[in-house]
Amino acid sequence: MGIFDKFKLGFRKSASNIASGLREIIVKKEIDDNTLDKIEEFLISSDVGVDAAAEIKNIIAQKKIDPKNDTIQEVNKILSGYITDLMKPLEKKSFFEKKKSQNVILVSGVNGVGKTTTIGKIGKIFKEADNKVLFSACDTFRAAAIEQLEKWSEKVGVDLVKSDAGSDPASVAYKAMEHAKNNQVDQILIDTAGRLQNKKNLMDEFKKIANVISKSDSTAPHEVILVLDATSGQNIINQLEEFNKVIPITGLIMTKLDGTAKGGILVSISKKYKIPIVALGLGEKEDDLQIFDAEQFAKAFTQLN
Repeated sequence: MGIFDKFKLGFRKSASNIASGLREIIVKKEIDDNTLDKIEEFLISSDVGVDAAAEIKNIIAQKKIDPKNDTIQEVNKILSGYITDLMKPLEKKSFFEKKKSQNVILVSGVNGVGKTTTIGKIGKIFKEADNKVLFSACDTFRAAAIEQLEKWSEKVGVDLVKSDAGSDPASVAYKAMEHAKNNQVDQILIDTAGRLQNKKNLMDEFKKIANVISKSDSTAPHEVILVLDATSGQNIINQLEEFNKVIPITGLIMTKLDGTAKGGILVSISKKYKIPIVALGLGEKEDDLQIFDAEQFAKAFTQLN
């Protein structure tokens, strides 16, 4: 299965929502002002965002659609083109390229977004690209999180630095940095506690981990990745803003896009925040983390062939 097929399959709920919504709205060959308003309202309800929906509406209004063509297909082409142009600059395919020097990645996100599983999947991609990889289990508040990362390290075949549940997370991060230096590790993935963005003490702990890392390597962390759950809807916006206040986010990974009919939230945050998108989670399997490609995303979202 190629990347487009995986995207298309993963977005079937969102794409079905878009397709059925447009079919209900566009019932005539020509698009009048009333239809334009309905399209805008529908896109907003699909979590595309107010600004993006308004721009898409204006593009459709300005473009003369040939009545001989399928009007819905023409609208989908406009929507796909808009998404591609918006999100192409946010591709971050270099994230997965082999680095010339040691690369430290701090991975954050609230409980339940699939953060630890995502780290495992990233580690697999890194390992297949001939990187020496290290996992650091800094989510010491939950024994289950340590065990989960340990299982992933065994499955993927990478080293793991951990401590007992309840240990100081920053001390585990420091141990990982020392291990990486002594063992010529290429990629260090640091799992942080799944924290609620409104809990100050936990967010302070997140910042403390970053400070300890930078003491070991003044250029680190080289990446600060925020994992978001697509099924969380508009709550994603609050998570992104709060985490970005603590340490500037360098890349996003959105999971569970296969489980929502409102994949448009990724369009909304792209329009508002312009933060690079690293990858998308489109299923539960090991290989279901897909490197983000704007054009493939746009075509799959609109189900254009």
